[in-house]
Amino acid sequence: MEAQPESKTRLRQIELTLRSTERFDVPQSDGYSVYSALLAILQAADDEVSQRVHDSEIGSLHISGLTGPFGGGDRSHHKRVLPNKEYTLSLGITDPEDEAIFEALVSGLVLTDEPLELTHGQFRIDSFESENTTHKTLLTEANDLNDPTIEITFQTATCIEEAGAVTTMFPTRGAVFGSLLGKWNSTAPEGLALDVGRETLAESVIEKPDARSYDTHSVVTNRVDDPEGATQLIHKQGFSGTCTYEFKEANKSIENAVTALGLFAEYSGVGSAVARGCGDVSVTVTDNA
Repeated sequence: MEAQPESKTRLRQIELTLRSTERFDVPQSDGYSVYSALLAILQAADDEVSQRVHDSEIGSLHISGLTGPFGGGDRSHHKRVLPNKEYTLSLGITDPEDEAIFEALVSGLVLTDEPLELTHGQFRIDSFESENTTHKTLLTEANDLNDPTIEITFQTATCIEEAGAVTTMFPTRGAVFGSLLGKWNSTAPEGLALDVGRETLAESVIEKPDARSYDTHSVVTNRVDDPEGATQLIHKQGFSGTCTYEFKEANKSIENAVTALGLFAEYSGVGSAVARGCGDVSVTVTDNA
C-alpha cells in the first residue's frame, strides 16, 4: 500500500463509568437525553465547541446511550436508573477538531468534576478512559490482514436513511458500508478519502446476518415544540443485531477500504442520529489466512 500523508487529526473513543445515588427515570431511548446533558457540559466548558458539535453535519460526536441494570419506570416508555449501580457510556469523536472537543469533555467531566445532569436525576463520573487512532492507522491495520471477515454487532437502533426519509431496516452491505464511507470521507484528512462505489460493494461483499439476533426499533431522537406549545417527539426507525461480512473475489484495495470502514465504525457509529444513541456498534475483524 502506498505511503499516506501524516495527519494530526485523531479518531477518539471515550468510555465513561457512571453511578448515581438516587433512583430516577430516563426514556427507553435515552440517547437524546444523554446528548443534551453532554451538550450542556460542553457549553459550560467551551461554548464554541458546544456550538460546533450541535451544528455539525458530519456527526462530530457518537454516543452509545446508557448501558447497565435498569428497573421499570413509573411512566410509559421509561426505565429506572438504580442507585449505586454501575453504568457505562461510550463516546466516539471523528471531527477534524477532535482535540478541542476532547479537551472540552475532559474539562467539563473530569477537571471540574461536574455531574452528568439528566432531566430527573444525575450521574457522577467514576472513571474516564480514552484511546485514539487515525484514519491512516486503520488503513494500515486493514492492509496487514490477508483474508479478513468483519463481524458487526449493531447494539442500538441503527437508522440508515438512503432515499429521503425512507430508512433501510436491514444490514445490507451497500447501506452499512455506504453510510460508513460517507462518514469517513467527511472526516478523513486530505489524501485519505476512499473511492468505493455501491456497485463495487454489491459485487465484492457478502452479508450474513444472524437472524436470531435481528430486531427492529422505533426510537426517539429529538423533541420539538409545535405551534401550540406542545412537545412533539421525533422518532426514527432502525434495526439491531449481528451481521458478518465476507469478501467475494475482491481485490486487495477493496478489501482494505471496506475493512478500514469496519474498524472505523466503532468511532463513528453507523447511520443517522449517532449523537443521540443510534448506530452504536462493536466490531470484530478476523484474519482467516
